[in-house]
Amino acid sequence: MAFSDFKYPDVVRQLGLTWRTHPDLFAAVPPVPSGPPFRDTLAVVSPLAATVNTEKARSEWMTALVLGDLWSRYGGQVSLFSGNDFQGDPAAGLNGFCDFLISRSPQQPEILAPVVVIFEGKRENINDGLGQCIAGMVGAQRFNRRHNNPVDPVYGCVTIGSQWKFLTLSGTTVTFDLIEYQLHQVDKLLGILTHMVGPVPQPAAA
Repeated sequence: MAFSDFKYPDVVRQLGLTWRTHPDLFAAVPPVPSGPPFRDTLAVVSPLAATVNTEKARSEWMTALVLGDLWSRYGGQVSLFSGNDFQGDPAAGLNGFCDFLISRSPQQPEILAPVVVIFEGKRENINDGLGQCIAGMVGAQRFNRRHNNPVDPVYGCVTIGSQWKFLTLSGTTVTFDLIEYQLHQVDKLLGILTHMVGPVPQPAAA
């Protein structure tokens, strides 16, 4: 098996998980303002991605743009991967390609623990990505433990570029945020993503 072989809701039973929902998981998380150059670029490419309406276009011109802006704020002190083969727990079928993945380690060619966020992108239906995303989160949890660097919770996100849905995995409990965020709420999205990854490193004093 691989991440893509897991389907929701079967994945919950298959991986021995408990499912719960939250009405507004990130209500207390403040927005992070996006800069004018980013907003100007987003205004150009997001209508194009929606018109082309392929999974690749939405991934490259919506999702990647938001994640790239997030990554730039950390000055290379976190790793962002796109389309990498992730060996979470191959013996359990928890391996395969993740659309995007963020690790709390300086940017480098290889995925190192701790992995904190798994992203799966779909063309039109967010629910189609839930099984794969949850399997990826469990894979990240086991990957982190194997490298003696556990993270709790591990976060997940399924997005079609214009819409974003977030999940958390703590122990064996998956929490599904009932709020669905839109791309035009990009400042809130950046706030949530920053909350997940952790504080942005401050420049060293001169």
